[in-house]
Amino acid sequence: MTVAAPHTRALAVDLPGVGESTGPATGGSKHRLAAIVHDLISALDLDDLTLVGHDAGGMIAYACLRRYADIARVVIMNTVIPGVAPWAEVLRNPYIWHFGLHAIPDLPETLVRDRQAEYFDYFYSVLSLDPAKITLEARAAYVGAYGTDSALTAGFDFYRAFAEDAQDNAASSGVPVDTPVLYLRGEGEGGDLAAYASGFRDAGVKDLTTALVPGVGHFAQEESPTAVWRLISDFSRR
Repeated sequence: MTVAAPHTRALAVDLPGVGESTGPATGGSKHRLAAIVHDLISALDLDDLTLVGHDAGGMIAYACLRRYADIARVVIMNTVIPGVAPWAEVLRNPYIWHFGLHAIPDLPETLVRDRQAEYFDYFYSVLSLDPAKITLEARAAYVGAYGTDSALTAGFDFYRAFAEDAQDNAASSGVPVDTPVLYLRGEGEGGDLAAYASGFRDAGVKDLTTALVPGVGHFAQEESPTAVWRLISDFSRR
């Protein structure tokens, strides 16, 4: 946001139930969350918009891409899309154990409640190449955003909705979409970028650009904000 601000109007969204959002939670459905995001876009009368989503936000951005033709460009970062290859391979990966845990009703809330900082720190440590790039200020903000029981549930509901999301995405699979898409992954995150690209194209994304962000892991926008903004900015000027 800081790097982008001098060059564009940059807005960040607290999703329903999380952070300072006062909207009702949606059960985690990316289809329903996409509708809320699109309502916000319409209410603010935003045009020539580049919609950027990281991780679960990237899943929501994909749902917007499939449903709303008035979004000019979409950037999807550091995620796999439910129902879109290589989704099945990711689900089988034992290192992605948290997908299963977070989908269990109630249990993750019980385990993480009052331990948000320690739990989140684990993921910063194992998923970033340089955990120090996730600042203490940022970590405190994330703990605050998920500081209530309802916010924890809203966050874990993103995972609980994956099966529904996969069905929603399968319904549009193969239907062509003309909106330009940029897909980004951290160089150190792992995963075959070509497999992700093939999955998007098979699902119907006609105008796809991919790139690896050098020297970073999963949290690319925090590990190397200038490099990420350069890629997004160049894509947005197409």
